[in-house]
Order: sequence, then structure tokens, then C-alpha cells
Amino acid sequence: MNAAAASPPARSWFSHLYVQVIIGVLLGILVGGLWPEAGKELKPLGDGFIKLVKMMIAPIIFCTVVHGIASMGELKKLGRLGFKALLYFEIVSTIALIIGLVVVNFVKPGEGFNIDPKALDHSATDSYTQKAKSLSTVGFLLNIIPGTFLEPFVTGDLLQVLFIAVLMALAITAMREKGAALLHAIDRIAEAFFGVMRIVVKVAPLGAFGAMGFTIGSYGFESLNRLLALMLCFYATAIVFVVVVLGAIAWKCGFSIFAFMRFIKDELLLVLGTSSSETALPGMIQKMQRLGVAKSTAGLVIPTGYSFNLDGTNIYMTMAALFLAQATNITLTLEQQIQFLLVAMVTSKGASGVTGAGFITLAATLATIPAVPIESLAILVGIDRFMSECRALTNLVGNGVATLVVSRWEGEVSAETLRTNLQRRPDA
Repeated sequence: MNAAAASPPARSWFSHLYVQVIIGVLLGILVGGLWPEAGKELKPLGDGFIKLVKMMIAPIIFCTVVHGIASMGELKKLGRLGFKALLYFEIVSTIALIIGLVVVNFVKPGEGFNIDPKALDHSATDSYTQKAKSLSTVGFLLNIIPGTFLEPFVTGDLLQVLFIAVLMALAITAMREKGAALLHAIDRIAEAFFGVMRIVVKVAPLGAFGAMGFTIGSYGFESLNRLLALMLCFYATAIVFVVVVLGAIAWKCGFSIFAFMRFIKDELLLVLGTSSSETALPGMIQKMQRLGVAKSTAGLVIPTGYSFNLDGTNIYMTMAALFLAQATNITLTLEQQIQFLLVAMVTSKGASGVTGAGFITLAATLATIPAVPIESLAILVGIDRFMSECRALTNLVGNGVATLVVSRWEGEVSAETLRTNLQRRPDA
């Protein structure tokens, strides 16, 4: 058999998931723009797809983390890996907060709005502010411990899933040879869950169509109105952060940020269509392993990053908070801005797995600065859905880069191997 006969047949352009998702997004925009009421009725399609994905995330993360940690052979590596990941998360997420603060101070997109927050209808923000009140440091730490072993699989709280997965992995490690059969079984179960995910992802274009149709139909392009300045400023800042900051980190580790984004284009478009970075989590774990990252590293860093490394959310928080101050004609001193920055370094870690996390963390942080009335959040309700697209995309790229950086620090993959694997077809 010659080489030509042995090679797999060329795939048609339409068979690629990212092409199908793009078509779904464009059709959703078209339907939502031309027939708003019909667009609103498409909401169940987007919600249904996200529920399908979230249904699989907890068991996949549990199996991946348990197998990865229990296969390490030594607990020192677990501690070393966790320390490196958290150190990276804290440094880069703080840089994201500072960049957002600097840009909004320089551009001042909120100046001239002259909005009276007392005249706003803040009923739409009440649910967010109520949740924000529970985001204390002690409450956050206690929430990591689930009420029952199975509770995280019901609620989908990733930190709780990680907690019980680490405990189970440590228990299996202590069993030594007796735990080998259990570890093998968990690995086979994980393969089955990933198989289910491959089936679920096939309906991603339909989910993207529904989610985008509902967004445009509900809010319309006119809802952007004068808030367009903030949106453009936020999108531009996020792009600069990805290209310059994450790009520099990637270059230092021996790979191109653009090659990396090409490699995860399916996941990026999935997030774009659904406004949820969680929909791409299982796929990202597999993509990282195809690049040469150890299963233990990918299984630990990616899920942890969803709680501790939300670069897009951090940029949004600082920009949105100062935008609200400018829009309501409130001048924040340098001391108040530094105070906000320090509080945001904590609250930005506290709403993982919660719907509307960006809004909730913003509300929690604003509560520490009485000068900016929390009712002013109502100004952002109309465009938050559009902002969440960029938040989720930036978070996804940031967590992918973090995983590769930690893997390179651990010596799991060389720069040459990484560059070579990035040129391969992602699904090869």
C-alpha cells in the first residue's frame, strides 16, 4: 500500500466544527437582528447545549484529576505543580487587573455620561448584589468543602470537584498496588465520558445559533448605544493583553500565541457562540495533552485556572468599576483605586461556577468602595452579555497558556516539540 493510499481522506470544509459554529453564530445574528421575537424564542437551544456540556464537566474533571495525581508516583510533584500554577495565576491575573485600571484611567470612556444612579431601575441587579454579599474570604474557603461527596456533581462547582478529586487521588496513592485496578477503571471511565463529550459537541453549532439569536433578539444592536465606548475599550484592552502580555509569555516559553490560538480555534468559536468558557473545558484538556502536556498537569491546571486565573474577568472588573465612577461623576483617589485593586485580587477568585460571575464579582468589589453606588451596576445590564463574550475568550486563552507554561516549567515538553505539535491538525 502506497503512502497516498494510506493517508486519510481530505475532510470537506463544512465538516470542521469551527466552520459549523461560525455559520451558527452568523445565522443567529441574522435571525435575532431581523426577527427579534423569533430570536428570543431560540434561547432554549443555547441553554440546552450549555446544560449538556456542564452535565459532563464534573465527572470528566474528577476522573482526569484523580488519574493524573494518583499516577504521579510522588506527592512532592503535586505540591510543586500546585505551587507553580498558583504563583503564575496570581502574577498574571494581577497584571490583568492593573492593565484594566491603567487603560480606563487613560481613555476615560465614562466621562460625560452624567448619569444619576438614584434614577436607575436597579431591580435587574438585585440578584447579583445579593450573591455578592456572600463572597467573603471565609465563606469562599468553606464553600470549597461540599456538603456531601456527590454534591459537586449536582451543583457543578469546580473547586469542590477538585477538592474531592485530590482527596480520592491521595487515598488511591496510599493504597499502592491495591489501587492500580481502581486507577485503571477510572481511566477507562474517563475515556467513556470524553466519548460522550464528542457526541455532545456535534450539536455545538445549534447551541451557538440559539445563544446568539437570543442575545441579539433580546438586546439588539441599539442596546449598545453610548456604552459602545466601554465595549470597544474593553475588547481592545483584552486583545492587547492576549497579544502582548500572553504573547510575550508564550514567546519566552518557545511558542507563538497565534499558533496556539489557531490550534484551539474550535474551542474559541465554541465559547464565542455560547458566551461560556466552561463549554470548552473538556476539549481544552484533551488539546493540551495532544501538545505534550502530562495528563496530571492538564487535569489540574485547567480546572484550577477557571477559578484562579480569570484574566478577562479581571480586566473587565477594573474597567467597569472605574467606568461607573466616571459615568456617575465620581472621582476616585489613587488610594481608593489601590484599595479597589487589592480587594479585586481576592474577590476575582470567589465566584467560580456561578452564573453571571463577572457581574457578581464586580458587585462584591464595588461594595468595598462606598463612593461608587452599587445601584449604578444597572447601567451595564444591557451590554453585559456582549462583554461576557470577550471575558470568556480571554479567560480561555489565558488558562491554555498557563497550562503550557507550567508544563514547560515541569520539563514535560520541550519548546521544539511544542512548536511541532502546534503545527499539526488539532484533531489528528
